[in-house]
This record gives sequence, structure tokens and C-alpha cells, in this order.
Amino acid sequence: MKKEVCLREVNIMDSEKRCSGCGVLLQDQNILQEGYTTSLENDICQRCFRMKNYGEYQVVTKSNEEYLKILRSVSETKDLVLYITDLLNLEKDLDEIRSMFNNKMILILNKKDVFPKSVKEEKLIKYLENKGVHFEEIIVISAIKNYNIDYLLKRIKFHQTSKNVYVVGHTNAGKSSLINKLIKNYSDNTQELTMSPLPSTTLNTVKIEINEHLTLIDTPGLVDNGSILNQVDQKMVKKISARKEIKPRTYQLRKNQSIIIEDLVRIDYVEGEKNSFTLFISNDLKVRRLLNLFNNDELKDKNKITYNLKYDEDLVVSGLGFVKIVDKGTINIYIDKDVDLI
Repeated sequence: MKKEVCLREVNIMDSEKRCSGCGVLLQDQNILQEGYTTSLENDICQRCFRMKNYGEYQVVTKSNEEYLKILRSVSETKDLVLYITDLLNLEKDLDEIRSMFNNKMILILNKKDVFPKSVKEEKLIKYLENKGVHFEEIIVISAIKNYNIDYLLKRIKFHQTSKNVYVVGHTNAGKSSLINKLIKNYSDNTQELTMSPLPSTTLNTVKIEINEHLTLIDTPGLVDNGSILNQVDQKMVKKISARKEIKPRTYQLRKNQSIIIEDLVRIDYVEGEKNSFTLFISNDLKVRRLLNLFNNDELKDKNKITYNLKYDEDLVVSGLGFVKIVDKGTINIYIDKDVDLI
């Protein structure tokens, strides 16, 4: 019996077959470990199968250091890198991420389909260019709605240094959605990456041949430790992740009034003249206004942060969206201590 098990383990190691959905090494020995499949003849692991067919998500906890190791190996190549980011959740450490790579990079701003049309993409691009972080180009797209995908492919062809092009970014930025769209539009390849609004869907690199001139290499998404998505359950993650164009919601607040977003964030307006607060968050999230902050202690057990705002400043809640505030004033924010505010 022991001999049979040993032979089987050798066969597994020799196969080195990886899941075409998430990139993990397939195995059929331990249902509790990542990469489990009922048969090594399958192309995807059980986790990806259940996500694709039943919408069930099995949490896999990996440290960013494991992912960073993979990304550092990308930097050792001279291949073009596509950095995908979510328009609603631009990373505050964009310059640090860029400094990780010696490669040529295109910054891709995804999810234009959910971003309000009132915000012009030229203004977004100009804002990022002024931050002084060098990319070959900055391109706005919508992977879901096929917006600017033809143009993006042309620019990839223009900048690529070899057949291989790496795709990197944080979780939930839409890397897999973009790759699947490129497969559908320009390839006979039937491979499809596993997609989910939840973190750690892709676990290792996955190679996808688009054509004889282009192979995309998907990488695991970096987990933003300061994102509110890490602090909520799966149901709330889906609610926070906008699927339709966001309709900005504006509230006129006077001193000592509040806004509460679900049971996630409370914003107390404690000092200033009548002010305008416009929320750029998912339409599915419920928002309430309190006319007197002294009569309600909801969420006050959360971490409190005070900001003295100048004119026309935005408050960014990592993973949730942002609030545009017109006039100067003072606000108290109550939120989970592990969520980043900018």
C-alpha cells in the first residue's frame, strides 16, 4: 500500500499540471489543500470549478510576500508589463509598485463602465501624469463593455519587447476579466481564467496564448491589506463591487449632521458651514443621513479619525470608493482600524 502511494506521488510531481483557471499545481490526494481535483485529467481545480459553476468561493490565505516573489521574477525579464488598476480604487502606493519593475509598463485604468460619465477620462489621465510616475502610456478601458480594447491591443503590439506580456495588479482590479476579453476577441484559445470579486482568485502565474505573436501571463493579484473588502463577508463584497454605472449621491450637511454607509462607515460633520458631500460608491450600498449626530451612537465603537478639510478635497476609503467634499470643514470618521483612508 505504501509503495502505491509513493508511486502515485511521483506521478503527480512528474505531471506538473496546473489549473488553467488560477495557476495552482493540480493534485488529487488532499481535498483540503489547494489545487485539489477529482482527476488529474481535469484542467481546473475543484475550487475554480465550484466558483465558475456554483458561485461558491473558498478562501485561500496567502501572504503578499509570496506574490511579491513572483512579481520580482517578472522584473528580471525585459518583457512588457500591463499594470491594471480599478478607477474607483487607485492605489496610493502606485509609485512603489512602479519602482518594483525595470520593465516597460502600460498603466490600464479599468472599469470605466461603472465610473460616472460626468468624470472625464482626460482629467484622470492628466491627474496621474502629474503624479510623476513614469509609464509608457495610461489607457482607460472597460473590460466588461469592450471599451478601448482594440486600441489597447495596438499599443501592446507597439510596446512589447517579446512575445510574452505580463499582467499585474491588485485583487479585484479586473485582470482576469481583461484577459478573458482579449481571448474572446482575438484568439481561438478556449481557455478561460476564473473570475471573482473576492481576493486571491489567481494563485500562481497562468500563461494564455492569444496568437503566435502574443502570450499573456496572468499573475496573482496583490492583496491590499488596507482595503475594506478584507473586513467584510462575501455578501457585502459583492454589494461593494459596483456592476453598473455609479450614480453619485449628494447630501447637503450642516454642522452636527452625519452620513452612515451600511454598517461600514460613519462620517460626522462636526465643524463648518453648510457643505456638500457627494458619494461615489456602489449603487447597491444603503446610505442614511442623521440630522443630529448627538442622538445616535451607531458605529462609534469603530476607530475614529479626524480630518480638517480644505476646499474641494476627496476622502478615499480603500476598496469602497470616495467622497467629494466641496467646502472646508472638520469631519470625524468612524471605520474599522485596518481600513486605509486617503
